[in-house]
Amino acid sequence: MPEATTGSAAPERLAVAFAHVLRESGIGVSPDATVTFAQALAAVGLGSRPGVYWAGRATLVNRREDVVAYDRAFSAFWLDRRAVQAATATRQVAAVSDDGERPADGPPTGTPDGERVLTVRYSRREVLRTKDFAAYTAAELAETQALMASISLRGASRRSRRRRRGRPADRWPDLRRSLRRGLADGGELVLRERLRRSERPRRVVLLCDVSGSMDVYARALLRFLHVAVAGRAGVEAFTIGTRLTRITRELRRPDPDTALARAALAVTDWSGGTRLGSELREFNTRWGAPGMARGAVVVILSDGWDRGEPDLLAREMRRLSLMAHKVIWVNPLKAAPGYAPLARGMAAALPYVDDFLEGHSVASLQALAEVVAGSPGTAELSRLPISG
Repeated sequence: MPEATTGSAAPERLAVAFAHVLRESGIGVSPDATVTFAQALAAVGLGSRPGVYWAGRATLVNRREDVVAYDRAFSAFWLDRRAVQAATATRQVAAVSDDGERPADGPPTGTPDGERVLTVRYSRREVLRTKDFAAYTAAELAETQALMASISLRGASRRSRRRRRGRPADRWPDLRRSLRRGLADGGELVLRERLRRSERPRRVVLLCDVSGSMDVYARALLRFLHVAVAGRAGVEAFTIGTRLTRITRELRRPDPDTALARAALAVTDWSGGTRLGSELREFNTRWGAPGMARGAVVVILSDGWDRGEPDLLAREMRRLSLMAHKVIWVNPLKAAPGYAPLARGMAAALPYVDDFLEGHSVASLQALAEVVAGSPGTAELSRLPISG
């Protein structure tokens, strides 16, 4: 696309103006789609005609029948120099947050009388939900605590040996309650009370990799571990690197800053190497086999880079899979385009993994919570091809 066509107009203003043209053409374009299109324009640049075309086609068109109208609007807007100049010269854009926050640049000032101002509404929290943890600033990392607080990590339900009051069609008779009710009715057993099995959530065990390769993600994932442990009983947390460290007690404190500070003091192998096989062997022997992993949902949060022997990791993963109800592997790198599990550790572990999920954002951790809880729909989505 010739540079003269775009001039020096900002991608945000061009995106808003083009979205306005599409709406006038009968194509429904939401504010969120407009923001995504602006981000896509900034990524592909304004100098490539195919790049601009497909950036808009992928983010702004949701129905096949709108493609013809989109092509017509694209030709009129992007390929007509006067149309672009008119659209960008008469449009001022004001970005307003739906979270009650005012952006740093604020709305445009000095707008001439009679000039139309287009307002784009966005949600900063929604942007942070889908943003990769590796791109977070220190301030944004602190903000994720409030977003993660809405995630409830609860294990899938299982039947308990305990029984509770049931319905008339249930199997087991409740003799004690039946006799008490019979005494109240003059000694006649008019109604027979029943018992049924109660249900309780399965234990959840979190193993978080804190090695050097996971450094950009581990700090955010530890905040997720704190939310999971502090908010519910029956959740255990460990870190793995060159040693295995149980940090459940440290993360029990409700204040996140205090809990994370105490956990940081307990973890002595932060940003070190990775020996997944030996650390899983220690967990299986010391904690898992004695009872912690039996019937539990075990979640391993790691990129799979391992300096140890793949055979050892494969043996311990098989051992763990035989004890646990489900083994979930969360890899933040899985969200990268073209990702393939080529690391030796990842390749050795995958045959014994029930669900292979992403873990690069708050939204992906919310999906993880649904899989842990046994949500059928999300679990099916998680069983995508491993190489994808």
